[in-house]
Amino acid sequence: MLHPLDYVVIVGYLAAVVLFGIKSAGKQKTVGDYFLGNKEMPWWAISFSIVATETSTLTVIGIPAVAYGGALTFFQLTFGYLVGRIAVAIWFLPRYMKGDLQTAYAFLGSRFGPRLQGLASVTFLATRLLADGVRLFATAIPIKIIATSAGFDVGYPMIILTIGILTALYTYVGGFKAVVWMDVVQMSVYVVGALVTLTLLLASFEGDVYSQLAAAGKLQVFSVDGSLKTILTSPYSLVTAVIGGGIFSMASHGTDQLIVQRLLSCRSLLDARKAIISSAFFVMIQFAIFLAVGAFLWIHYGGADATTLGLARLDEVFPRYIVENLPVGIAGLVLAGILAAAMSTLSSSLNALASSSLNDLIGKRAAGWDEAKSLRLSRLLTLGWALVFVFLATLFEDQQNPVVELGLSIASFTYGALLGAFLLGLITSKVSEADAMIAFVVSVVSMVLIIFGLWMDGNGTWGFTWRPDDAQIMARGLVPLAWPWYTALGAAITCSIGSLLSLRHR
Repeated sequence: MLHPLDYVVIVGYLAAVVLFGIKSAGKQKTVGDYFLGNKEMPWWAISFSIVATETSTLTVIGIPAVAYGGALTFFQLTFGYLVGRIAVAIWFLPRYMKGDLQTAYAFLGSRFGPRLQGLASVTFLATRLLADGVRLFATAIPIKIIATSAGFDVGYPMIILTIGILTALYTYVGGFKAVVWMDVVQMSVYVVGALVTLTLLLASFEGDVYSQLAAAGKLQVFSVDGSLKTILTSPYSLVTAVIGGGIFSMASHGTDQLIVQRLLSCRSLLDARKAIISSAFFVMIQFAIFLAVGAFLWIHYGGADATTLGLARLDEVFPRYIVENLPVGIAGLVLAGILAAAMSTLSSSLNALASSSLNDLIGKRAAGWDEAKSLRLSRLLTLGWALVFVFLATLFEDQQNPVVELGLSIASFTYGALLGAFLLGLITSKVSEADAMIAFVVSVVSMVLIIFGLWMDGNGTWGFTWRPDDAQIMARGLVPLAWPWYTALGAAITCSIGSLLSLRHR
């Protein structure tokens, strides 16, 4: 049970964060203010905002669940993330910072044409809605733990609706500046909360904890099995994490408007480069902290599975520990930090969705409008997308995979096509808009078939089995292609088909 003081801390903290966000944003007068903060944001604040946006609740509760159920091999992905961000800083950012781009997909519009710009924007909208639908559901997990501890039987749908309304209202008023400055605060709060948790866990243990973890294989960081089967099917093998994770990071930080919007708000190309590269090191620190939390929770609960602990999923392990073991006031602050960080991430998504809708889809039709009309439409788009978020988030309740893995897998359906289209625009001038659009669509369709239908059986043979049930998977020993390779494969399909189609031109 949480102490009444914890509830006071949670409510008071959320209220203070909202007020601080609105005040720090100032008055929004133009669409440039609302979506890019008038390009006046310092690079270090953008760096923190990138980290807070991409980690949120998926990191805070999902990564401890990964470590609790496995080892520390998830950390290998951070090396790939660093490689991918360096690539974005070198090749993508000079093009983005040249001119007056409002979205990432405006580059595709200037290179190919408005049809591909619109197609990429629609793809981004669909991907972001699904991926952040998982984030919104993940936010509901600790709230449900809180409600249950207080004796309230509240379902996920009602929690999701409440979070969605609060987030939409905040985003409607605050705009981009408020989101960024809130992210700076939230990141500090939930990192401090995790460090407090680690300290308390270590203080409660007796004996050699590290020997216990090592004996159970929980301290393994690097998976160096170089066999082709492991590389292709294990998401946390070293080769897969560095190469596949690097290409995934190129797509997520070079083609996703959620992150590119932050880079476009920087004052200069140098500031944008400092923001994106430094964010990789901050992510490494966060991953290490939350993986350590998961490993120590495994010791605390004696390695019990979710069912034994009376939990619906392992993602509830960390919230349960917070409720049951953290001191009065500290528990409330840690939970408040988790919730507020998640809300700031979702508000970023809403702001990015509205930005892409206005600039990429409505585009020239809004060119002659005055700023007041454009700003009103931007805010209405924010509210509309919030309603869609709420509906989609309720669809993930029955998923049993850790939500962090689910969220990353969803993005893989389209990230490859998006990255491939950008690479075609950067490396060749022969590919036409029609070539790129055909390659883009073929890549997305191919990835749907591959993700749902391509499996390796127990004999190491690849075959096509459309969405097998659990009985088929167990009987035949089926394993899918590791999700970090999805983006790389999708990008390769896009680039190959686009390049081949370009051969028909003189």
